[in-house]
Amino acid sequence: MERVRARDAAAFEALYDEYHRLVYGLALRVLGDPGGAEDVTQAVFLKIWDSPALFRGGNFGAWIARVTRNRCFDVLRSRAVRAEGDFPDAMPLDDSIEDQAIANVDGARVRDALAQLPHEQREPIELGFFGGATQSEIARQTGMPLGTIKTRIRTGLRRLRNVLEGAVTV
Repeated sequence: MERVRARDAAAFEALYDEYHRLVYGLALRVLGDPGGAEDVTQAVFLKIWDSPALFRGGNFGAWIARVTRNRCFDVLRSRAVRAEGDFPDAMPLDDSIEDQAIANVDGARVRDALAQLPHEQREPIELGFFGGATQSEIARQTGMPLGTIKTRIRTGLRRLRNVLEGAVTV
């Protein structure tokens, strides 16, 4: 990122090559629209080029995934998919677990790892992270108590992190 901040086009291209599949994959999962996912991918990388100082350090993969998710939510809001009062400002999950689970991985690895989770953990993660639903909305949709949903998401994210890190299989 230091080289991108210095306007090094080759460094930006390398960054794009490494992360564009992650950005596009997340956008596609959230939006369900290939054209919209392409637009979000372009917007995310344009934002990085125009404002590289927004990245202040830390895990770049987790940061770019969060930027992507937030941009997708902006698109969904603009499409008026949900009433504005019902749309969460941020995901209610523990950020550190989420960051560890999605950092430095590509979409195919995430899909494979998600497929290894039990349905009762995979479903609320997909509804929350990729579908943008709050934990309360997930509880209503599934008919499960809110505490159960929170536990399943937390346990599922930990297991997902372990699978992605290669520590254990589910």
